[in-house]
Amino acid sequence: MTTDLSPDAALVVIDVQRGFDDSQFWGRRDNPDAETNIGLLVTAWSASGRPIVLVRHDSVTPGSPLGVGAVGNTLKDVVAGAPHDLLVTKHVNSAFLGEPDLDGWLRERGIAQLVLCGIQTNMCVETTARMGGNLGYDVIVAIDACHTFDLSGAGGLSLTAEQLTTATVVNLTGGGFARVAPTRELV
Repeated sequence: MTTDLSPDAALVVIDVQRGFDDSQFWGRRDNPDAETNIGLLVTAWSASGRPIVLVRHDSVTPGSPLGVGAVGNTLKDVVAGAPHDLLVTKHVNSAFLGEPDLDGWLRERGIAQLVLCGIQTNMCVETTARMGGNLGYDVIVAIDACHTFDLSGAGGLSLTAEQLTTATVVNLTGGGFARVAPTRELV
């Protein structure tokens, strides 16, 4: 099975940065195949001539491994040398609130379909997907080309990375923000 893609569907690769390899800071992650699948998507998009947007999180949180100037701020090898049409930098979860203006760039080119992948599934990928859906884009998340980390919240509640990924799938599809698909259906 394959997912129908527009000839100009943009691949948006979110926060694939070295700082996310710091397990002391982030904790346990899911999906060890995420980077391999991201690489497959980048290769397929490059071969097809479709646009690629790289997104980098420039954290303003003191001590963050994603801080500007930190080694962890740099992109991982799987995307560092990848051809791309736009680099968006941001300080918040959504790539639509970065610089330069992603929405404006996409609309100037008439791009209506986005395929998202990257880190963290339930944070920046999900937030970008929700905003993209709200802005009227046809959003597809390559769910196996994403990963996240176990997370604790208020009142001692915690979810595993796998549970958070499941919640993201339910949130995006049940809420009508985006579709999800495995990488093999997109390449």
